[in-house]
Amino acid sequence: MREIMMLIVVILPLLAGIAMPMLPFRTRKDMLIYLEAAVCVNSLLVLFLLLYMPEGSLTLFRFSGNLSVTFRLDGMGAVFAGMAAALWPLAMLYSFEYMKHEDNEGSFFLFYIITYGVTLGIALSENILTMYFFFEMLSLVTLPLVLHTRTREAILAARTYLYYMLGGAAFAFIGMIFILVYGTTSSFVPGGVLHVAGMGEKSNILLLIYVFCFCGFSVKTAMWPFSSWLPKAGVAPTPVTALLHAVAVVNTGAFAVMRVTYYSFGIELLQGTWAQKAVMTLVIFTIVYGCSRAVKETHLKRRLAWSTISNLSYILFGVVLMTPLGLVGGMTHMIFHSFMKICSFFCVGAVLYRTDKHYVHEIHGLGWKMPKVFICFTVSALALMGVPGLCGFVSKWNLAKAAAASEMPLAYMGIGALLISALLTAIYMMDIVIRAFGSEKGQESGREIKDPDWKMMAPLGVFVAIIVYFGLHSAPITKVLEEIIIGG
Repeated sequence: MREIMMLIVVILPLLAGIAMPMLPFRTRKDMLIYLEAAVCVNSLLVLFLLLYMPEGSLTLFRFSGNLSVTFRLDGMGAVFAGMAAALWPLAMLYSFEYMKHEDNEGSFFLFYIITYGVTLGIALSENILTMYFFFEMLSLVTLPLVLHTRTREAILAARTYLYYMLGGAAFAFIGMIFILVYGTTSSFVPGGVLHVAGMGEKSNILLLIYVFCFCGFSVKTAMWPFSSWLPKAGVAPTPVTALLHAVAVVNTGAFAVMRVTYYSFGIELLQGTWAQKAVMTLVIFTIVYGCSRAVKETHLKRRLAWSTISNLSYILFGVVLMTPLGLVGGMTHMIFHSFMKICSFFCVGAVLYRTDKHYVHEIHGLGWKMPKVFICFTVSALALMGVPGLCGFVSKWNLAKAAAASEMPLAYMGIGALLISALLTAIYMMDIVIRAFGSEKGQESGREIKDPDWKMMAPLGVFVAIIVYFGLHSAPITKVLEEIIIGG
């Protein structure tokens, strides 16, 4: 029964979305109740799975040999599934108010809820073929969300998004083929599936393939030089960009890199090699590059997009340390960054919704008119900076501690990049806060400027509470992650 539940949590959001055009909703309220109920029920089913984890797997299709589409829930998948299940009901609630005056609302919610099921498919993937299948499906179902406004800017952004995703898929596909050929199984196995002792002359080829595979999956994390698609995707409505930047796309890239590094190629093959140094160099550069671009950016959503690019490479930095402690740090930041960044994006979305102001220089004095929104934004900004007492400090501390413990010269450079990033984050985030609570300049507007209603404010309040709680009580979640990684 619990194995069947894995299929249900993936299929239910897909069916709920597909059924939307066929259901005779009398009012918009009926549609919203249907959507929120479907998402909440699915999240409760995910919670049931996390509490009563199935011991076996569920095979949907078997093609030949070890090629199959199979679901299995392990510790790492449980973390990712739980994160998605926690974020989606709140994101859906927020979107009800934000999308009230948008066109094509029905198609938006159709793809928005389908994306939930596809994301869970990635979390529950038992092998690399299943993960790749849902990974590419995610690109297809999020493309209409990027294209939602149908403007010329949205069309160009969607085209860029598609090109990058297809390119990344090609590189990831190469890695998958080599794992299927040289691995003992296609399943995700702690320690990897390659026999290192028998590699011989093939070792360097496999290292090159790992770099290709790493870069392919990292396209979704917008690692340099594949980063330009993410700021352009900011043309989509804020509920879309928030999930793109918090869980649905970018974190699936980081999650996939964790899988192939620790569960397919294996750190025994990779540790100390030129391949590890190559990908770590790219990651460290992206950390500094992303936050440097954020300092220069004046558009609110694009500034946060560049911030995401930097922070996603924090996660990858933990992964490429290729130590258990590094993976703990990377997973910790994956969880905490999701809440910090979705909170900051939703705050900016509330500003756009109430004022239609898109640039940093336009928000002078808005903090006094929208105090609840900007207090929430300030908390998320301080957390992203790594201020002690908030969750961002915990994940950055874990990453720095793991880098120091690795005793790699390049990892020490990574610590330096984290410090530079913390300084630049303080500059580009506090610049917004200071302007918002500064003097008013040209606040003429035809609409009333005030905090949004409870459908927007309730998710922000929950995110702030989580940011503070885990900043003060991070030991339990860190312990759980350590048990998952040590126990495989």
